[in-house]
Order: sequence, then structure tokens, then C-alpha cells
Amino acid sequence: MTWRSARTRGWLVVGAVTLTLLAPHAASAQTEREITLPDPAADWAYQIGGSSTPAAGVSTVVRDRHDAPAGVYDVCYVNAFQTQPDERRLWTSSRHRDLVLRDGGRPVVDEAWGEWLLDTRTTARRSRIAAIVGRWIDGCARDGFEAVEPDNLDSWTRSSGLIDRADNLALARLLTDRTHAAGLAIAQKNAAGLGARGPRVGFDFAIAEECGRYAECGRYVGAYDDHVLVVEYRRRDFEATCAAFAGLLPVVLRDLDVSVGGVDERC
Repeated sequence: MTWRSARTRGWLVVGAVTLTLLAPHAASAQTEREITLPDPAADWAYQIGGSSTPAAGVSTVVRDRHDAPAGVYDVCYVNAFQTQPDERRLWTSSRHRDLVLRDGGRPVVDEAWGEWLLDTRTTARRSRIAAIVGRWIDGCARDGFEAVEPDNLDSWTRSSGLIDRADNLALARLLTDRTHAAGLAIAQKNAAGLGARGPRVGFDFAIAEECGRYAECGRYVGAYDDHVLVVEYRRRDFEATCAAFAGLLPVVLRDLDVSVGGVDERC
């Protein structure tokens, strides 16, 4: 499978997965950074629930930022728009507690995962969140990851109308700039409805949860060609997605908790 077209964001394609990316806001920039994208023809593993030895043939692995890279093409997971349940001490500290989105004084919670939403409504708060997440991104680069997956871009859909898409996209722009400055690629996680806005914000490829289940895979292909990593959590959706997209997109079936030793199958 080959890279079919260069999306117009100041990229020059060099081979199948290597790009020369102009520095952010490159009108006055004199330097360039080279980043790489995952091989769309290769299998991948989604290991954000804990690391294990990848199956034979897997050459792209996504792991939590606290885990070591696998030594293949490694993507570093960071929770950028919500809080990890085990990191509440950070977000309740006197310096950062105002960065948690609140309604009537109480944190707004993603009930599915018990995570607090971050407040992206002002420029000042976005800058402070980006500074925190940016340090994590820099750590991913030091640890040897090639890319970053900032999760919960679509948190506005769980905010009861308190934040909107524009708020999160403004934060996303800060994160894509920071990631590219660190020499890493960055993935759009979910939010299929963004379409071409995702690449314009600066995302380089996509990681799509259950795009087959919700008939969204084609939207990601429209924005990112074949640079879309798909994970399904139900077998019937996995089988249908494989039937429709095997040979174009790498698709993996995982258990919902993406647990070590859990379901891990590929088309």
C-alpha cells in the first residue's frame, strides 16, 4: 500500500511514511523538522491498558506515557482533555484546580471512565493546560516515542454545553505545535466529524475507536487517506470493518478495557 497524496499543510512527502514538516507558523521559520508516520500497511497493537510483547508482524504500538516504548513505531498516549483517575492530586492542587471544568462548583465528569473534564474555555487556561501536557509530550520524545495520541479531543460532547468544539480545537493547535516542535507526529483521536479541520489543526494521522460501528471510517479516510489506525471493541463490528477496510486500514479488535492478556486480534 502506498501513500496516495500529500495533504496541503506545507508537507513534502518523502517516501511512504516520512514527511518533512515546516515548523509551526512557518512564514518566518528557517528550520524544518522531519517526522515519520506509522506504516499503513503494517499491523498495530493498542496497549494503553498495559504493555505486553507485541504479536508477530506488529510494527506500530500505542502505549501509555508511563510505559516504555516497544522499540517499533511507538505512539505515546496522553490524556490531554480530561484527567486520569489516578492523577486527581495534580488537578486538585492549588495551582491547577481551576483548570478542571466545573458546573455549580462541582467537577464535570465523564461518567463512563470517571474522568474530570478540563476547562478549555479561555486562552489563559488553554495555555496552562498545554504547558502541563507539553511536558508530558517532551517526556514521550525523550523516551523514544515517534508519535503522540492526545485523548478526549471530543470532550466538548460530554460537557453539557459548557465548552464547545472551538475551545478544544484551540487547545489542540497548541498541542500539535508542541508535538511537532519535539519532532513527533500527532494523532487525531476520534471526533470524526472534524473532517478536514483535523489536518488543518495540525494532526498527522488518526486513531479511530469504533469507526466501523458508527459508520465513520470513511470520514477519517477522507481526511487522512490510509493513515488511520482503527480499534473495534465488538466482534461483529470488527468483522464488518475488516470486510470493508481490510487492505486499506489496519484494524484491531480489543476488549473495552484494553487489558493485558485481553482480546487482541487483527484482520
